Amino acid sequence: MALTKWNMKSFMKGASILTIAAIIVKVLSAVYRVPFQNLVGDKGFYIYQQVYPFIGIFIVWTSSGFAVAVSKLLAESKSPGASRGILRVSLVYLFILSTMIFLLLRAGSSFFANMMGDGALAPILQTGAYIVLVLPFLAVLKGVFQSEGYMIPIAISNVSEQLFRVVIVLAGTWLAVRAGTSLYKIGEITMWAAIAGEVVGVLLLTWFFLQRERVPVDRVHPWLVVKDLTKISVSVSASSLILLVFQLVDSFTLYNALIQTGIASETAMEMKGVYDRGQPIAQMGILLASTLALAIVPLIAHHSSKREGRGALPFISLTFRTSILFGWAATVGLVLVLPFINEMLFETRSGSVALIIFCFQILWLSIILPLTAILQGSGKVRVPLLLLLLGVLIKLATTPVFVQQYGIEGAATSGAIALAAVAVLLTLYFKRLWKFPLASSRFYAVLLGAGAAMAAVLIPWMLVSDLWLFDGLSSRWGATFTAITAVVIGAIIFLFVVLKSRIMNEREWYLLPFGKRLAMVQLWLTKNRR
Repeated sequence: MALTKWNMKSFMKGASILTIAAIIVKVLSAVYRVPFQNLVGDKGFYIYQQVYPFIGIFIVWTSSGFAVAVSKLLAESKSPGASRGILRVSLVYLFILSTMIFLLLRAGSSFFANMMGDGALAPILQTGAYIVLVLPFLAVLKGVFQSEGYMIPIAISNVSEQLFRVVIVLAGTWLAVRAGTSLYKIGEITMWAAIAGEVVGVLLLTWFFLQRERVPVDRVHPWLVVKDLTKISVSVSASSLILLVFQLVDSFTLYNALIQTGIASETAMEMKGVYDRGQPIAQMGILLASTLALAIVPLIAHHSSKREGRGALPFISLTFRTSILFGWAATVGLVLVLPFINEMLFETRSGSVALIIFCFQILWLSIILPLTAILQGSGKVRVPLLLLLLGVLIKLATTPVFVQQYGIEGAATSGAIALAAVAVLLTLYFKRLWKFPLASSRFYAVLLGAGAAMAAVLIPWMLVSDLWLFDGLSSRWGATFTAITAVVIGAIIFLFVVLKSRIMNEREWYLLPFGKRLAMVQLWLTKNRR
């Protein structure tokens, strides 16, 4: 295996390919949950969301965190033979780890299901356990191609596995619902769909891998490889795992807390399903913020060695401002339009208050994701990891108390408070390391003004459209037209204020994926300014 040396241009091209693939995967991951919920209802959605975090955490940890760890060790290896040795140790280590987790989920499925308050979830957990046996191959193969900057196989694999999974989930669920299959059996179908998707990804990567040159295997120190793999994978994937870990906390606490308040089991399941509507909404909300911001991180890595790291400062600032800008826009927009979005996507406006509170997590994640990525790229991994762990502990401690007091609105508040604490502490830690301001006071003032302008226009528009303009349509169609027109109008107003104020210059827009058009609009809007 010959490791290729690639320059910044090819690296950025690879990063762009992965960015586009990530956008497609995240959109598919969020969007398929909507027709799935429409098919199975809130109880069926509850069943799926209770179990998914168990396998979702391991999927992200291995296919993202371990893949990056493997690629880093391979890129730093001194010979093709050493790289082969690292691959062998990585695969054995991951296979042992995945086998242990597989056995834990299979043997402990009843225990975990009873801990969640619903013993009928055990067969779904047992089925989902099989997916962890596939993931070691996926992680190692992705690491190989990532270490060489050859991102096309990874992009093809990522999109194919997600698309295959979505098709099987929706087709299988539709057929099962028509046949009158129980919702718990449909939950098992979704797990088999996830397994099938991962198998497709492995087969595609294996085909690309077999086209490569074979080389001898050199001996390496296995414990050093295992130590580095674990350390790097956890630090890299920690911020991406935070939402899934929060979901896992909700799986163990929310339903049980609702039952303790005297709510009937069936009603509690449906309430949890309504609360879980916030997950795909939040995923779409942080899509632009996380993807656009993290696309700039390779520039930070490239410039961090220049002038003792000072060459990276403009890109650090740009990463932060980009993420805050789109995160704030998504948060304000969704908070304003949420009741109509809720009905448009999920048929009813149930739980809209809880979902509005849930949406504030988008803003905090828009701070957490880029800062942890920047800190990780600079070798600062311990403190961000501890702060993320603190957020999980806050969520775990407050959710049962808040739910018993305020229902699902309490669970949403718990998550928002936990992420807010992490975001604030992470920002303070960041400022200790870098004394320069991440953004000017004018930047924040313009964002507040843009949000206020959105609210000033959208609130009257939604009242008029809901009560008069689309009043003759069915409730869901009326909500759909109100939501879509409000989103378009809100985006135009927000971008107009931002572009007119030039809080980001044209060269900065050009560095962002798809930012060229925004730069051109900004030039047109400000052409008469001196």
